[in-house]
Amino acid sequence: MRYLVQVKFNSSGSIELNGNEITMSVKSEPKHGKANREMIRKISKFFVVPENGIRIISGLTSRKKVIEIESI
Repeated sequence: MRYLVQVKFNSSGSIELNGNEITMSVKSEPKHGKANREMIRKISKFFVVPENGIRIISGLTSRKKVIEIESI
């Protein structure tokens, strides 16, 4: 399943799901992949799937990303 993810920084850490769009907040800085790793951890817990089942398809350095979750 593919989702469009909108990432906000320095916020509360919430996740909102609306259809195939996810809006989420991360506290990590967007440096050295820290924010991407936090995003994957949070999505993994939210959907109860292993972290290695989540892939960033596009937008690696952008606030808007497309991810693929293999286990859903």
